[in-house]
Amino acid sequence: MEIPSFRVFSTCSRRPRFLQTNRICRQFVGNPDIGRGPKPLVQVNRISRYPYSTTLDGDTPANHRRIGIDQKLFFFDESSPGSCFFLPHGTRIYNALLDMLKSEYRKRNYEEVITPNIFKTDLWKTSGHWSYYEDSMFTFEAEKEKFGLKPMNCPAHCKIFAHRKLSYNDLPMRIADFGVLHRNEVSGALTGLTRVRRFQQDDAHIFCTQEQVGDEIESIFDFMSYVYGLFEFTFKLKLSTRPDKFLGGIEAWTKAELELKTALNSFAKKTGSNWEKAQGEGAFYGPKIDITMVDALHREHQCGTIQLDFQMPENFDLRFVTSEYASNPKNENKTQSDPSPGYARPVMIHRAIFGSFERMFAILAEHFAGKWPFWLSPRQILVAPVSSSANDYALEVQKLFKDKLFHVDVDTSNNTLRWKIHNGGDYNFILGNLTSIYL
Repeated sequence: MEIPSFRVFSTCSRRPRFLQTNRICRQFVGNPDIGRGPKPLVQVNRISRYPYSTTLDGDTPANHRRIGIDQKLFFFDESSPGSCFFLPHGTRIYNALLDMLKSEYRKRNYEEVITPNIFKTDLWKTSGHWSYYEDSMFTFEAEKEKFGLKPMNCPAHCKIFAHRKLSYNDLPMRIADFGVLHRNEVSGALTGLTRVRRFQQDDAHIFCTQEQVGDEIESIFDFMSYVYGLFEFTFKLKLSTRPDKFLGGIEAWTKAELELKTALNSFAKKTGSNWEKAQGEGAFYGPKIDITMVDALHREHQCGTIQLDFQMPENFDLRFVTSEYASNPKNENKTQSDPSPGYARPVMIHRAIFGSFERMFAILAEHFAGKWPFWLSPRQILVAPVSSSANDYALEVQKLFKDKLFHVDVDTSNNTLRWKIHNGGDYNFILGNLTSIYL
């Protein structure tokens, strides 16, 4: 294809490894200036061509790390590799996401819990995670016993379920947890907020009866559609089936996969969407539905998940009183792992919509190119008085907005109003000279 002209964003020199000479090639990254409107960004080079996505105004793609520095949202430090320091304005965004989910949890009958960060390794051996996650956990010894920082919440939630005697009237039981998690990712895999060692998840687990599974998954689909719709994400669904290494029997896996397939077919029929099957990509304890969302740059991100688990309730011997107490006392098919007569095993559904808050933070920063929607913005309003004589009144206006829980600042510098507006580019609204200017 012949390109008459193109817009250059950056250039650099490189010496390709596969060339035997010391010849240096010049590499250009630019946007072909063909027709009107933004075009796909390409790297023009005889050695290689890499596609890039462009932002809506045709500039180079937004990078969440650059946005984090420019807007003073977060930073990383060598003193704690892979763990983010969120600054006040970054924490505002983090908390806005958290508060939105908490508000929805109240509407959708989820109960929030707080669980320990440190557990004896026996817990992970009981759950079945130890043989899969041992190398990815931070472990240490104390008083001649081995402990580990939790990399996930599900075993702790099983402990909560088993803490008291429950009946079928208590189900479904929806438990949400925003606890801090740690995973020992190798240093070379750490990439800004998208891959970290310390993070929080919008983690929830639903314990229900076999008959309630379909309704619960349908409810999760509705929740997921609402949240992704807030950010104008589209999404794709994929059913991941039994992997080569798995816990439990094939019969239980087949049963779980059938439940998910039925739920997917029902959702696809209602919405006119499709779903795919990924053979052998399920979790070791159960099949799952992976949700891949698509952002404004047409990039795909796998964040949400719905996982059906028949294994962990059995590992922790979870049970609830059935509606027909002491029914089937002569169950000839009862195995050693079956609960006592009059009891049944709950089905455990693992559910996440954001995945980790840190990764969702990065995706949203690039999705919005740093132009945060008002409800999520860390800098909502800037009051810019025309002159110093109006500073006292500007502070009164600030107090009025703060009392309504808005994030509002006042520019009391000696700059002109035009310059104050120029410096307030990160704000959604600027109030100055008795006017409102929307950016």
